[in-house]
Amino acid sequence: MQDLVGHGTEVLNLEGKAVVPGFIDSHVHLLWGGLQTLQCALAPMPLAPPPLPTLLSVVWLSSELEEMNTRLQFDIDVWLCSFKLRDYVLGVRVTSHSSDCRKVELFKHVHRLSFLHHVKLGLHQKSNKDGILTWHWAYVFLTDGMKAIVAAIDLNSKSEDEIEDLKHGSWLLGGGWNNDLWGGEFPMASWIDDVTPHNPAWLSRMDGHMGLANSMALKIAAITNNTGDPEGGGVVRSTDGEPTGLLIDSAMKLVLSCIPEVSIDERREALVRASNHALMRGVTTVVDFGRYLPGTSAEHPWEDFSEVYRWADISGQMKIRVCLFFPMNTWSQLQGLIHEKGRKLSQWLYLGGVKAFADGSLGSNSALFYEPYVDDPQNFGLQVMDMESLFNMTVESDKSGLQVAIHAIGDRANDLILDMYESVVAKNGMRDRRFRIEHAQHLAPGTVGRFREGGVVASMQPDHLPGDADSAIRKLGAERAQRGSYLFRSLLAGNLSFGSDWPVVEINPLSSIKTAMTRIPPGWENAWIPSECISLSDALNAYTISAARACFLDEEVGSLSPGKFADFVVLSTESWDELMAEGSASVKASYVGGVQAYP
Repeated sequence: MQDLVGHGTEVLNLEGKAVVPGFIDSHVHLLWGGLQTLQCALAPMPLAPPPLPTLLSVVWLSSELEEMNTRLQFDIDVWLCSFKLRDYVLGVRVTSHSSDCRKVELFKHVHRLSFLHHVKLGLHQKSNKDGILTWHWAYVFLTDGMKAIVAAIDLNSKSEDEIEDLKHGSWLLGGGWNNDLWGGEFPMASWIDDVTPHNPAWLSRMDGHMGLANSMALKIAAITNNTGDPEGGGVVRSTDGEPTGLLIDSAMKLVLSCIPEVSIDERREALVRASNHALMRGVTTVVDFGRYLPGTSAEHPWEDFSEVYRWADISGQMKIRVCLFFPMNTWSQLQGLIHEKGRKLSQWLYLGGVKAFADGSLGSNSALFYEPYVDDPQNFGLQVMDMESLFNMTVESDKSGLQVAIHAIGDRANDLILDMYESVVAKNGMRDRRFRIEHAQHLAPGTVGRFREGGVVASMQPDHLPGDADSAIRKLGAERAQRGSYLFRSLLAGNLSFGSDWPVVEINPLSSIKTAMTRIPPGWENAWIPSECISLSDALNAYTISAARACFLDEEVGSLSPGKFADFVVLSTESWDELMAEGSASVKASYVGGVQAYP
């Protein structure tokens, strides 16, 4: 190694710590994730804590008439317990440790809370600089479904009246709820109407394929019992035909089209937040599929490209490398841009390809299967796009040299896309195209070999598995779920790449690697389908060189090789054997282009 040291070489003493290439997250929604740190995060999994003042945390909890203790971001401790019928004792403590605030603490008991009741609790913050006291509030909501929402909100120096006046009539936006965490029952507008009487509210499910609108939002969107289901989506209705507030996939556009656009400044701040969060997890490159989901505008990714990414690139604000994918129905726009600028816009920004959707998600009962859902016998899932239209757009995109990625979760959806890919190859001829299927979570017998034969990338997210295991068994039945779910090892023979799908689940390669190695869901003692566990080496490859190959960046990143960017991560462990045995470590430092970017 000494022979390589020359003028300008920086030698780092890593004290024996393990070093890996910078992780490449093959599937994120970067700005969407960053924006969620600015909104109500209805997620039980902690995100990187945003700086005060902002929303500290919101979480859905199921009390199940027994004591609970949940620790969340900002060290929020919540106790829910049964006292007598409809009588509850609730305790909340919020503790924050930041440069501006040494301790924020609240502890309050509330007795005899009725259903759909909310109470405001006083919370004060003491500055560690001048001893100045400012006031904050915590809101606690109990719903008729034995659920609770706990929100701690920093109101800064504004009075309660000023906040109420400021927010009256404005949209309350949030996301991240997961009904599987409270038994599977889907929420309804009535759950949140009493606590949002003056504001339209839209709360997206953690997978982005379903959202909950309150009654005011339904009224603004003119959604009634006469509203039909759009193609590729559904308006969930009660037994008497009234909308419940839940919208699935393309039906979400009915409400989303009414929500004011996020400002440029907010989106730029979201990029900075998201990039810093990725670096904290050792991610130095991402494949970004943008703020594009069924029901959202295809213009959002293009607006973000011109107003956020180009701005960050030109002004030197980029911190991680980003490969961008755009909605497939805008393929000609991307083709023109690549013809004019090339695929590599800078060392930070790459134009990847186009994306479309074949189906929805398992959690929203909209992933497309050959057999019906066990818990919904008349439902086989949703085919989000007409296959003829999808085929024609894929042919044109591929003919133009663009890489194509299509979302498919259910077994039938995956087979439909593989069939279509074969037809496109037959029509356009052989070349190195690296077709992708995003997620590939549930496969029919015989489908695995088709990925290998067609050279199709299986872009998967291991940390979906822990939350899906119980849900898949409940929705598909044990036998169906066991034979074809998350087939990591079987798909290794082809091109398997890993990512997170952030913000659907946390962006955390080390956690995903451990999941891929062990496949043990929370509360389980043994692995779910242990024959599909993979080795540490294979999991690392899926997050580095295989992920780079999956987006045509293997000549620039993905391995520590001469001529490639010096993107690497220093881990906390000194022993590969320990890492291989336990799969546990943390990120000590992240370097991008040889420069320390975290911490």
